[in-house]
Amino acid sequence: MSETSERDPATLPYNRTAVVGAMTSVQASMSLAVLMLAAIAPAVAKSLDIPAALIGYQVSIVFGSASVFSLIAGGLVRRWGACRTSQSALILGLAGCALATIPDIAALAAASVCIGAGYALTNPSASHLLGRFAGNRYRNVIFSIKQTGVPLGGAIAGLVAPGLAITFGWQSVPIAAAATLLALLVALQARRRFWDDDRDQSWRIRGNLFEGLILVWNRKPLRRLVSASFFYTITQLCLVTFLVTLLVEDAGMTLVAAGFVLSIVQMASVLGRLAWGWVADKVGDGAVVLAVIGVIAGITSGITMLVGPEWPVNGMKVLFVIFGIAAVGWNGVFIAEVARVSPAGRIGPTTGAALAITFAGVIFGPSLFAFAHGFIGSYTTTFGLLTVASVAGALLALSCRQKNAEDAA
Repeated sequence: MSETSERDPATLPYNRTAVVGAMTSVQASMSLAVLMLAAIAPAVAKSLDIPAALIGYQVSIVFGSASVFSLIAGGLVRRWGACRTSQSALILGLAGCALATIPDIAALAAASVCIGAGYALTNPSASHLLGRFAGNRYRNVIFSIKQTGVPLGGAIAGLVAPGLAITFGWQSVPIAAAATLLALLVALQARRRFWDDDRDQSWRIRGNLFEGLILVWNRKPLRRLVSASFFYTITQLCLVTFLVTLLVEDAGMTLVAAGFVLSIVQMASVLGRLAWGWVADKVGDGAVVLAVIGVIAGITSGITMLVGPEWPVNGMKVLFVIFGIAAVGWNGVFIAEVARVSPAGRIGPTTGAALAITFAGVIFGPSLFAFAHGFIGSYTTTFGLLTVASVAGALLALSCRQKNAEDAA
């Protein structure tokens, strides 16, 4: 009998800290890989002699790939173990970074597919490990800490990538990202024996491809929760995608000043994720916290309709920081809530299926926003439409809470 089978792994003192640190690092490094090309879009566009705006399609390719590969992520966790699945995510990210060094549009598209596939594996594997080792008392905070890897990866991309591209050429950025992924890949190997002791090598991935989607569909709280995340993702991606353009074109800010506001919003969302996780643990009800988040996002998106050149700069900063804390800060509580209401031993498949649907909001949200803006002609007015998405998400989250109460009665 192995040491891990003789003792509950959760009793090993290093596990919780090690798991949270490792999974946050994986999340941050894969987010860096996702956003690295967007951070140096002008340099890449100049090298390939294409309009810089076309680089924006890279994000859609990444999350389109992530949406598809999320469906098999839970099966991989079950068969290979969560640690090996995290390593596989890093390997796919490495392949994507290698392809991204080739100055060719087709190579960049292939790189985006690989990176998206790797990104899809990060959350189901992390949720499985955190579900085993985190415990219930601080579940929301711990999941929220892990989710801070997303804005941290984005902040690193924004701060480091442009300087590397200017100094060493734009290909140095995917090379540096690849070095980060490789170091983390090697570091995880030391933990695999302990963290993957629950893997089932007889599990057939192909025969259970839609297991997660079936679980989500058959459990009404999960179905409503995942539907809420679809709407919340629309609001989140539209905020971070169009905020700079709104501030420049409709509020009269300079590009540098608008970029600074976006960076403040991203950093505030890190604190927001931690704060919402703490609140959810104190309240003991993640669904009601998600509903409150949706209401705040709806109110601030409605106020955005009033923004104009006459607004004081500090007033706009306060508005969009609050907007960001809600619209970009919900993810940790959502992932923790998915883990909580998932069937025992099925956190990986349900998280993968949940994120497949969530990523659909990433794919369609900015495109629908751009389509609506073509008719409306004003970014501030178009932001008002996000009130509908935010309130729809809040109502779905609240109905999930009510359904949980009914089931407990």
